Amino acid sequence: MDRVGEALSGTDKAVILARGLGTRMRADSPGVSLSADQASVAATGVKAMIPIGRPFLDYVLSALADAGFKEVCLVIGPEHSQVRNYYEREAGLSRLTVQFAEQQRPLGTADAVLAAEPFANGDTFVVLNSDNYYPVSVLAELSRLEEAAVAGFARSALIELGNVSADRVTRFGALDIGKDGFLRRILAKPDESMMRHGEEIYGSMNCWLFDSGIFRACREVAPSPRGELELPRAVQLAIDSHGLRMKVIRVRAPVLDLSSRTDIATAQERLRDVAVSL
Repeated sequence: MDRVGEALSGTDKAVILARGLGTRMRADSPGVSLSADQASVAATGVKAMIPIGRPFLDYVLSALADAGFKEVCLVIGPEHSQVRNYYEREAGLSRLTVQFAEQQRPLGTADAVLAAEPFANGDTFVVLNSDNYYPVSVLAELSRLEEAAVAGFARSALIELGNVSADRVTRFGALDIGKDGFLRRILAKPDESMMRHGEEIYGSMNCWLFDSGIFRACREVAPSPRGELELPRAVQLAIDSHGLRMKVIRVRAPVLDLSSRTDIATAQERLRDVAVSL
C-alpha cells in the first residue's frame, strides 16, 4: 500500500545504491598515483570497494551503524560478486545485517530503488550512494524523522569542508525549498532569484528518507533526456502528482565524494583516523 503523506515513525533500514557503472573512476587520471590494489579496483568501476586501508563502503556502513541503523540492502549488479562475497564472507559483520538486491541492468537510480522494494517490505528506509561518506549526525537525524525528507547540503560547505571542488558541486541538483521548509523542486541549476539574492544554495547528495509510496513514483517516472530512470525525477513526480511532502534538512557539513581517481588520496587522508566497526 502506498503511504505518501502518512507520518513515519523512524527507521533502522538503509538502502545503498552500488550498481553504478563508475565511468569516471575507470577513466585514467594522469598524474594520480594509486597503489596496485587501488588501480585494480578502480579499473572495474566499483567505487564502493576502492581500498583505502579497507573498502570505502566499510566506512559508509560503519557510519550507518553509528547512527543507529541495523539493516542494510546493497543494490548491486549481477556481475558484482566481489561485493557480495566480501560482505557475506569476509567483512565480519556484527552490528549490521546486509542483504543484497540485484538491479539487472543499469537503468538509473529510480530503477535501483525499485530493486530494494522487497527489502523495504512496507517499512520506511533511507537511500544513500555507495561512493559518498555522509556525517553520522545527518544519518542519525534522518533515522529519527517522522516525515519523508532529504538532506540538503550547503554547497559552500561541500567546497570548504569536504572534497568537492567548486566546478563539481554544480553537478548536484539545487533544492528549491519553500518557506515551510519542504522541497518544491530539484533544479539542474539554481534559479535566477536564488543567484540574485545571494542565498545559500543547498544541493542533494542523494541522501533521502522514504516511505513505500516512492516505489509507485519509481515505476511511473519517465526516462530523463539521458535515457535513465532517475530518482530525483521520481521524487518530483511524487511531489507533483502523488501528494508527497518532503522536508529538507539543511546541513552545513562535509561529504566525502569518491567519484574519480583524483578523490582517492583525499578520502584516504580524511578517513585515516576513522574507526570502523561493522
